[in-house]
Amino acid sequence: MIEQEIQSKGLTAPRITPADIAANIASEHYFTAADGDNTESAVSFGDLDGSSYKHLKLLTFCVLVLRNGSTVTGESACASPENFNAEIGRKIARENAVNKIWPLMGYAPKNSLKCELI
Repeated sequence: MIEQEIQSKGLTAPRITPADIAANIASEHYFTAADGDNTESAVSFGDLDGSSYKHLKLLTFCVLVLRNGSTVTGESACASPENFNAEIGRKIARENAVNKIWPLMGYAPKNSLKCELI
């Protein structure tokens, strides 16, 4: 794991850690595109016969709400319907959402460091 390698090399300068990321997640929400399409406010175009609905079941979303109220999203979709697994889809979608938190959280500490461009 990268975190273990960072620690084993004694890299102790200010940085964002996985624990920092986890501590900043207030809540997580999962749904498929089909779930979203089933809502009263959903609007669909071009699917006159409803045949696209089965494909919407294969697209999983994760919305992470951060402590400051910001939100990030992650998605996962499988190429073959036979490979769809809801639990795996949620894990991948969450990982993709978490990957969007790193640059958001890294921005503020970077501003406080006196880094010069090389």
